[in-house]
Amino acid sequence: MSLLGIDIGTSGCKAVLFDIAGTPLASAYAEYDTQRPQPGWAELDAVEVWNKVKDCIRTAAHEAGRDPVQALAVCSLGEAVVPLSDKGEILGPSLLNFDVRGAEFLPELSAALEPQRLYAINGNTLGNHFSLTKLLWVKRYQPELYARTSKFMYWGGLVGCLLGAEPALDYSLANRSLLFDLTARDWSDELLAKTGLERDKFPRTISSGMAVGQVSDAVAQDLGLPAGVTIVTGAHDQCANAVGAGVISPGQAMYGMGTYICIVPVFNEPREADAMIARGLNTEHHAVPESYVSFLYNQGGALLKWYRDTFAPLEKRLAADTGRDIYSLLTNEMPAGPSPVLALPHFTSTGPPDFISDSCGVLAGLRLETERGAILKGLLEGATYYLRECVETLPGAGIPVESYVAVGGGSKSEAWIQLSADILQRPFSRPRVTEAGSLGAAILAGVGSGVFTSIAEGVAQMVHSDLSFEPDAALGKGYSARYAQYRQLYAPLRELLRSLAAESTGS
Repeated sequence: MSLLGIDIGTSGCKAVLFDIAGTPLASAYAEYDTQRPQPGWAELDAVEVWNKVKDCIRTAAHEAGRDPVQALAVCSLGEAVVPLSDKGEILGPSLLNFDVRGAEFLPELSAALEPQRLYAINGNTLGNHFSLTKLLWVKRYQPELYARTSKFMYWGGLVGCLLGAEPALDYSLANRSLLFDLTARDWSDELLAKTGLERDKFPRTISSGMAVGQVSDAVAQDLGLPAGVTIVTGAHDQCANAVGAGVISPGQAMYGMGTYICIVPVFNEPREADAMIARGLNTEHHAVPESYVSFLYNQGGALLKWYRDTFAPLEKRLAADTGRDIYSLLTNEMPAGPSPVLALPHFTSTGPPDFISDSCGVLAGLRLETERGAILKGLLEGATYYLRECVETLPGAGIPVESYVAVGGGSKSEAWIQLSADILQRPFSRPRVTEAGSLGAAILAGVGSGVFTSIAEGVAQMVHSDLSFEPDAALGKGYSARYAQYRQLYAPLRELLRSLAAESTGS
């Protein structure tokens, strides 16, 4: 017996089979490209993604051999929706959160949706990265598509529906619409009325880890699955990552180390709206019942990729040829202790609390004798200083963080995890399975199919710790001194960086 966790991201999808002890049995991954039919547009070919998902399921099911799949669940990227007909046909592309379409509706939405009231209902503040503005764009500029659409489905619910389940969506993904009522756990009649969208265009909402159907016989035969596989509601990918990391209780936070570094703290009831808004914090249902999460993030992993491509293209090619991990090679060059290079990580738009888009990155402290490893460490430190500034505001909102669990591709680097522990002065751990989204989805599949009585039981059985990282108090003092310098870096350069950012984008 095995449990299948499917993880659908912006650039690729993965299907992983686990036994009920949390051991990976088989896996498959496929990539797809973002489509950009016009400048500023960004979408996924939904049919292509669905075909890639099916390919991954086929491959994983075939590799499983005699360990048949009992249940599956899907976690996915947040805001992108897919128009689906009443016959289950995909009608169009899936607009991504960084697609510029819909921004024109922000002024009128801002007038209609008072920030505190919107937050009190939905737990978010207005922005074009949510589904709402994209749906309004479709309704105005593609009215025939809008009329033909029976349900706008998020990827986590869409895949289950196409496999044979009823149209349903978990609370965490529904939250990414700006149309979901956190307290009522349903679509908000007030928000729907103010935006002019119809309730019947959306699937019913349901808690994560609930059975919603079975894979149809025809689809099961096509994908090599046994008959009667239970389909279970999954979660927003960050929430599933947290489950797969074992982060299910207040005081814990997931530390996702991918293209984005994303901190996901857990708390047991919604916090006061003004305190959350002032800190740029959202509130979202966790996959765990009666629990909530928020997101602190920046593109620290993207900085590492930029460094790799800019400073080490030869090593990148050699590592690819020899099968070595390029990031381990590069982080091994970092000096001990705080870097002499101080970095402002504004290479792209930042996350909470300020969501800065009109700035540029800065590398300060460069000398002729500066080695490239010091530059890399300065970049990773700068991204972590940014997050420390965010984390230090959490207790004021009633969200303390006592420990972190590191997951994602970047967590393969023990040096990077230790650096994070030393700067944040909190203990870190790393589980054996660091690609936690698919494991979290598999745990939810186990809960919904009755293998586990609760998410806590599934985590206890399937999530296992690998290494622990204690913060170094002496190094922490050095990092705190550099952090104080970091906090002084942006203010005097703000106007210059805005000017440079405008020149670089032509705006």
